[in-house]
Amino acid sequence: MSKAGLNLRRFVDCEMRLGEGPLWCPLTQRLWWLDVADPHVYCADSQGQLLHQWKVPKYPGSMALRPDGSVLLMSRHGPAVLEPSNGSVQPLEIPGLALGDTRFNDGKCDRLGRFWCGTMDKRIERPIGSLYRMDGLQRLSEMDASWVTLANGIAWSPDNRTMYFADTTALCVYAYDYDLAQGSVANRRVFARFAPGLGGPDGLTVDAQGGLWCAMYDRAAIDHLDPQGQLVERIELPVEQPSSVIFGGADLRTLFVTTARMDLTEAQLHSQPWSGHVLCLEPGVAGLAEPRCAF
Repeated sequence: MSKAGLNLRRFVDCEMRLGEGPLWCPLTQRLWWLDVADPHVYCADSQGQLLHQWKVPKYPGSMALRPDGSVLLMSRHGPAVLEPSNGSVQPLEIPGLALGDTRFNDGKCDRLGRFWCGTMDKRIERPIGSLYRMDGLQRLSEMDASWVTLANGIAWSPDNRTMYFADTTALCVYAYDYDLAQGSVANRRVFARFAPGLGGPDGLTVDAQGGLWCAMYDRAAIDHLDPQGQLVERIELPVEQPSSVIFGGADLRTLFVTTARMDLTEAQLHSQPWSGHVLCLEPGVAGLAEPRCAF
């Protein structure tokens, strides 16, 4: 079940410490992503030309594109809005938000534009993180409390009936029954469990056929799972730290991959020169357009 190649190439040269959160905008044909360790927001065109980069004051874990062209950023301690025209970042106050020993990490919008995001233990030791839903600039609800250690990728099945959520430390991708109309989750269960070892499942996306694609951080691979959670194929990568994946391109048949170079030795960087860059490949299946934030 191993594949190498698939027209795998370097898409953008940017040498990020920890690339994350790729989003493809079908309206502008642009790719957006983050460096969550050296806090920046990036944007490139469909040919891989870097168009803009914005230094932001807080460490972002995830983001969403808003209807007015601004960017919702979820930093470690709460949300903010980036205005791309001038680079200003406005923190948002969430009444009653108390994170304690947790911080926000990965997140994504559902197909009605609600923003979902997980929290994680700051020390990555205890299962105290939660799953949150944001459906307004000051409306944040805790939807499944105090059970996740390292909250990562989020994705939804094409029929919107299943929500996927990765806990890297637990080496699991979980599935919920999802009610799109209500924006609610139920019946959390293990969808896929991965072998013990360093790293684990990170960023997620789905294809139009319902397959789940998972960046395997510290495992130099992308795993493609079927709707029953079984491994279909493993795409081997020339970098140890793929962090997230998203389908894009004019026909949504290109899989973009963010990567990291954080904590790699000089010898590892020499043998993995693509580490920290955005990669892309054609896996032979089309994805789905990611929705914009509704607010």
